[in-house]
Amino acid sequence: VTATDADESLNGQVKYSFKKKKTSSQIFHLDSETGAITLGQSLNFEEGNAYELDLQAYDGGALYDTAKVV
Repeated sequence: VTATDADESLNGQVKYSFKKKKTSSQIFHLDSETGAITLGQSLNFEEGNAYELDLQAYDGGALYDTAKVV
């Protein structure tokens, strides 16, 4: 995922996290600096054929936004 912030210095640096840290953080890894999503373990399609990840991007100030990745 990618988010941008036009502010300068620390307020313009965007970090990423899971909004809900249920099983998503066990199956997937989200790099807080780059926003890259990778697998932490194999997917089990017998449990479901899709995964939904609620992500949050936040800046050095108090601003944030959310997105859903399916």
